[in-house]
Amino acid sequence: MRSLTVCAAAAVLLLTGAVPASADDGDGADRTFTIEDPRITESSGLAASRLHPGVYWTHNDSEDGPYVYAVDSRTGKTVATITMRGVGEPRDVEAISLGPDGSLYVGDVGDNLGGSWDHVWIYRFPEPKQLADATVQATQFDVKYADGARDAEALMVHPKTGRVYIASKNEDGGGLYEGPAKLTTGGANVFRRVGEVPWVTDGAFSPDGKDLLLRSYFSTRGYAFEDGRLGADYRVRAPIQGQSESVTYTADGSAMMFGSEGERSEVVRVDVEGGGGDGGGSKTPSGEDGASSPEAGEDGKLGVTGGAVLVGVIVLAAIGVKRRRGQG
Repeated sequence: MRSLTVCAAAAVLLLTGAVPASADDGDGADRTFTIEDPRITESSGLAASRLHPGVYWTHNDSEDGPYVYAVDSRTGKTVATITMRGVGEPRDVEAISLGPDGSLYVGDVGDNLGGSWDHVWIYRFPEPKQLADATVQATQFDVKYADGARDAEALMVHPKTGRVYIASKNEDGGGLYEGPAKLTTGGANVFRRVGEVPWVTDGAFSPDGKDLLLRSYFSTRGYAFEDGRLGADYRVRAPIQGQSESVTYTADGSAMMFGSEGERSEVVRVDVEGGGGDGGGSKTPSGEDGASSPEAGEDGKLGVTGGAVLVGVIVLAAIGVKRRRGQG
């Protein structure tokens, strides 16, 4: 997804304040950090490494190539650039997730043509044991949706079952799609709609797999997740960012990390209420109508849990203009 117009991003920043960031008490890992690599201008997905504490895997959006970057949260520096071999030319890479098999799953699932490609792709390769520039052999999986082509920006691998889920993106709300129990090559992997979700730009499972976090440009919600289906939803405190594109949990589940596109983009840490561990997000039950509302942070600034209406109008208007111009 290309960056939103400057006026829309500015409106977001002026109308709301950031949720207070919190830091760990260790060596500086998993704190709020800035991605320093000048090559990473459209960070569109995040995944916390399990092999390398404090390291986050990310990638650019379209037109970058088959590259995945490991960024150290202590410094914001890239500590490894991985080139995927054995895959086609990526079209619109939007998400990355780490599975229980120790593999990274890269979701080339965006559709800049509004959901007209007859298939999209998932790439998979083992998380490297050493942090160094390398070329790795990746497996490419073809993906189709049972109910027709979709645009999507969120791919999540369940940390216990290994099943892959995709959340589609639409102004009127999208769907949660479940992949087959095991992805296979040599044919299309059909994803079937199993739930209804709002506009989604990224998502992440809690490390214990009991919660699913979904974010958009101006809201973030959590869902109880059991037996492959969405349960009760709740508000999640999250920062307002210029373009809210990515989210993941820290490896220990104690915090959520929210990322954005742009040069020197910031990844903001927000602690999970109650200490986290392997638990879910910063939970606040939704009202009877399911709507969420703004919530003040500790410093009195406004954190986003449901999204300001005016901000939403501005963002959606900007996206509408981009679509009319034929941009992705």
